[in-house]
Amino acid sequence: MGKLIKNHWARLIVLTAAAYQVAAGVHGFFWPKVLWDFLTKNLDQAVKPFPALQILNVVFGIIAFAWEWPVKPIVSMLPGMHRSMEARLVIYPVAALAAAIIYQGTNAALYYLIGVIVYFWAYSEGETVCAEPWTVPKRGGARPGKV
Repeated sequence: MGKLIKNHWARLIVLTAAAYQVAAGVHGFFWPKVLWDFLTKNLDQAVKPFPALQILNVVFGIIAFAWEWPVKPIVSMLPGMHRSMEARLVIYPVAALAAAIIYQGTNAALYYLIGVIVYFWAYSEGETVCAEPWTVPKRGGARPGKV
């Protein structure tokens, strides 16, 4: 059996979170609601009359989707950003916070947190994101024990 490549798994989880976040942001334009509005009304200005939080969620979702589903011209233009797991570990919790504040984005926030945990797991085990999108790391030389 093969070995689980955790950064590919995290990439799929974050792609799902990004799709949910874009949908939540668009949905929030029509039905603006803050998740914790039953506790406080202080965050209501973030969603109405100007939809700042909805726009932020749509932008974060599009950025995450573009980052995780890399298009070759974008990867060749910004190869360091595409391969950086550290940048993902910084940006995605912020995107999860933006998704958690809006009522429609709770699923996206949970998926982002799971994706960040899996990315951290991959990072702590020394995995790297390959330069070519959606490829597996190349083996170094012959297999041990094989002649």
